[in-house]
Amino acid sequence: MIGSYVALGDSFTEGVGDPGPDGVFVGWADRFAVLLADRVPEGAFRYANLAIRGRLLDQIAEEQVPRAKELAPDLVTFCAGGNDIIRPGSDPDDVAERFETALAGLVPHVGTVMITTGFDTRGVPVLRHLRGKIATYTAHIRAIADRYECPVLDLWSLKSVQDRRAWDQDRLHLSPEGHTRVALRAAQVLGLPVPADPDQPWPPEAARGPAAVRMDNINWAREHLVPWIGRRLRGESSGDHVEPKRPDLLPL
Repeated sequence: MIGSYVALGDSFTEGVGDPGPDGVFVGWADRFAVLLADRVPEGAFRYANLAIRGRLLDQIAEEQVPRAKELAPDLVTFCAGGNDIIRPGSDPDDVAERFETALAGLVPHVGTVMITTGFDTRGVPVLRHLRGKIATYTAHIRAIADRYECPVLDLWSLKSVQDRRAWDQDRLHLSPEGHTRVALRAAQVLGLPVPADPDQPWPPEAARGPAAVRMDNINWAREHLVPWIGRRLRGESSGDHVEPKRPDLLPL
């Protein structure tokens, strides 16, 4: 029985793209926590989410991993390295080595560590150009998981998130439905029953003409790409001054 869960990571695990009614992001980890809580007596489950948008692997290793070791939960999900991989000039081999170092320091102090692969981004605008680097990093992650006997949340094989409707308008983060499907897959990895198939086909979608696609690209560049470039030039991160939304193990 899993009675406590800590989520580590960046914007993906914080839940960016899946805003709640109170303005706080929900995301796949929160949704996964609900599925875990349903398996134990009411009030017995505790959950913390330490993820912060924009965090690089080394920041997660320095800021979040030690806190997870202190909390010593039954389960940790560890997703890191994505922001490193999308940076120009990054080396997926080097990122994987640093990921393994962080994982090796975490595993002895907690119950189980589930680690996540990258997405197959062949159909995702912007990210599809980085597919080779992401695939290399994903292969490393699977090998590391084998060495440390960690369950793997394999996002590369989750075909449903290759649909554009699984992604937010910024084309970098999942939509609420995309987050939901990842949460369902995470539960499946642990052998839990789920209320829906995360890989079920999306309903048919009306075809979009070239003009509509072009307008979408223009709006995306203005609203998301230009601000992102501006932050890079200023040396800023979207996670500057952001604190973890659930820093302690508390009941849902």
